[in-house]
Amino acid sequence: MAMVARVPVEGARAFFVFGDSLVDNGNNNYLVTTARADSPPYGIDYPTHRPTGRFSNGYNIPDIISQKLGAESTLPYLSPQLTGEKLLVGANFASAGIGILNDTGIQFANIIRIYQQMEFFQEYQQRVSALVGEEQAQKLVNKALILITLGGNDFVNNYFLAPITARRLEYNLQDYSHYLIVEYRKILMRLYELGARRVLVTGSGPLGCVPSQLATRSTDGQCAEEPQRASAIFNPLLIQMIQGLNQELGSDIFIAANAVQMQNNFIDNPQAFGLLPEKPFIFSLLWFKID
Repeated sequence: MAMVARVPVEGARAFFVFGDSLVDNGNNNYLVTTARADSPPYGIDYPTHRPTGRFSNGYNIPDIISQKLGAESTLPYLSPQLTGEKLLVGANFASAGIGILNDTGIQFANIIRIYQQMEFFQEYQQRVSALVGEEQAQKLVNKALILITLGGNDFVNNYFLAPITARRLEYNLQDYSHYLIVEYRKILMRLYELGARRVLVTGSGPLGCVPSQLATRSTDGQCAEEPQRASAIFNPLLIQMIQGLNQELGSDIFIAANAVQMQNNFIDNPQAFGLLPEKPFIFSLLWFKID
């Protein structure tokens, strides 16, 4: 007897994730790459206390969003468990090490670059269409919440990767940021073409405070100046681009999230987020790793 999948009830919302290690739920565990989070101390605060492929000590942002949606965490797209009705919850396509640009993260070799993530999203829709029909699959995607997190690696693991890089020789920081925004716009438009209608877009965090940048660029323990300037340039440009894109599309499809301000809130007022000042705080996105 053939099994028929249940279409999500009215009001339920699927959730899709695109981006880099900040939102990767474990796709890189299925790849031959050095960009992996499959050993301690990753996962030490996860319910299982074991590494999960998340670049985090515990839950990451997609997990928390899934919880707020009242749903289970989205599975990595490469997970063999992502079949049947689990497909209707959504999928996580993110891959640690990637950026807006294809040459970002080349040192990690086998990672799922952003346009390949989009191809997987198309493949996902075909799989869901076979499960519930094309019309219902389209509705599921159109009503879904989508998170995309890109940009940090394009600075940390590309422009600032070494004292002299191809991108630094090609662009000054201002022009490079503009170039990234132009390319990011193409990515967001592609998401829209694939049916995305509610997309949360995060800007970069305070890049100069990334422990790798503190270790290599700071002499006094303060956040490194040049990467901090990169964040200060990139984030307003991203907001401006998103506003223009929404105006062109005639709807608030894309929503900008201020990652710098959110992280500053954790630091400035930790008690408001349940963080005790006397207890060491491991930020759940573990900035000290590869990206």
